[in-house]
Amino acid sequence: MELWNNIVSFLTSASTVMAVLKIVLAILVLALGCKLAGKLTKKIMNSRGMQRLSKTVQTFLGHVIRILLYVAVIIIAAVILGVDLSAFSAVIASVGLTIGLALQGGLSNIAGGVMIVGFKPFEVGDFIETGAVSGTVTDIGIFYTTVTTPDNKRVVIPNGTVSNSVVTNYSTNDTRRLDLVFSISYSTDIDVAKKVLYACAKADERVLSDPAPAVIITEHADSAVKISLRVWVRTEDYWDVNFDMMEQVKRSFDQFGVDIPFNQLDVHIAK
Repeated sequence: MELWNNIVSFLTSASTVMAVLKIVLAILVLALGCKLAGKLTKKIMNSRGMQRLSKTVQTFLGHVIRILLYVAVIIIAAVILGVDLSAFSAVIASVGLTIGLALQGGLSNIAGGVMIVGFKPFEVGDFIETGAVSGTVTDIGIFYTTVTTPDNKRVVIPNGTVSNSVVTNYSTNDTRRLDLVFSISYSTDIDVAKKVLYACAKADERVLSDPAPAVIITEHADSAVKISLRVWVRTEDYWDVNFDMMEQVKRSFDQFGVDIPFNQLDVHIAK
């Protein structure tokens, strides 16, 4: 009976009630604060000032703002619980140092993200190639850059790797040169083959007239003469023109008797 009275007395004491209220209030602050942080981030991202920025800067700042707001909510909850901020900051500093030493790669990724946003080698929506990966940039976060490949694979690349690698941006310029190489037999009239290629280029409205298409002999190979067609197209038309031109040239070669040889080897037997 005495034990029960002690328990009741403890539970009903002012200090216990106050501690429970602090815990409940801290939980409410965490729950509501995180929800408000998400809504506030979305509101900031939709503001006029933010909309004037490029898509790349918007996505990067969105990640930073969201994390800072979450950290602020956690600190407020800690203050409600009565955590000493001086001790809290000392703990954060020591933990941050430990994490920083353990996650040096993560810090390099943050630095890489800042460099990408600052120097703009590419932006969200650009088609790039870096290392063995090529695709459209869909997100530039604090730690990672996300690329979607042409066959719809999602590739996540550390920002540190991207910032320290050679990046080819195919979307920067409005036009690109399309180089197509064809093989014709040594017995084929070169002038006929060149006229056929010029006609194919002229017939496609997507091929630009300035710079003008060019047809040149690029190699005398073992079994064929290599002849190149070089045309300029808008960047967004590059692959469509590439595939359509390959098909049209084959049809035209067949129509005008331009022979595309197979690999062959002449063997001479000496008596």
